[in-house]
Amino acid sequence: MVTTVVFEERFEMPLDIHSLADFRRWAQSGSFPGEGRVDFVGGRIEVDMSPEDLFTHGSVKTEVVGVLWQLVKAAGLGHLFTDATRVSAPAADLSAEPDVVFVRNETIDSGEVRLVPRRGGAADRYVELEGGPDLTVEIVSDSSSKKDTSRLPVAYFQAGTLEYWLIDARGDRLVFRVHRRGATAFEPVDVDPDGYQPSAVFGCAFLLERGRDSRGYPRYDLLVRRT
Repeated sequence: MVTTVVFEERFEMPLDIHSLADFRRWAQSGSFPGEGRVDFVGGRIEVDMSPEDLFTHGSVKTEVVGVLWQLVKAAGLGHLFTDATRVSAPAADLSAEPDVVFVRNETIDSGEVRLVPRRGGAADRYVELEGGPDLTVEIVSDSSSKKDTSRLPVAYFQAGTLEYWLIDARGDRLVFRVHRRGATAFEPVDVDPDGYQPSAVFGCAFLLERGRDSRGYPRYDLLVRRT
């Protein structure tokens, strides 16, 4: 009798996961993998064990987190998370780990997003966000292109997420698109003549640029313009 599936000898996935609730229980167990990314999207378990590319993924994520963190911290806006922060939303049949997540204080206070405590109930120990964050950011990699551009936007919208940012730094042309909620799906915002895109979540506009550092490696700058 088959009870688990072994992925590249890195971890074992039990075969008794039939729902989002089952997946979330596994995600909080000691057998859940501590590396890679394992998401539950619309009834599908999607496993990505590929390492992040240094300059088309890691560097651009660091820039986005660094700039947004300064905005969030300076104004006391809420909580910014990255790397293995799990977001689950029963309304969207979703449990995923976005590259960047932002939740405003008001969103938590209203109960639209709930901080899920670690088993045992120790103070200040939380393992998951439940609900629709104010912002999710996904940076496209070779193994996540279809998920980031089609499946996850639909799921994040169903979860109630206000804004979705999509970044693709793999090609000659850097792609940075801010999406806001429309009637039935996310819609790209208008770009101003200087290339800035407004964010209703932060109340300002953003422009992501890519250049080269003194040694010729890619360098990213997320510029902010007050609106």
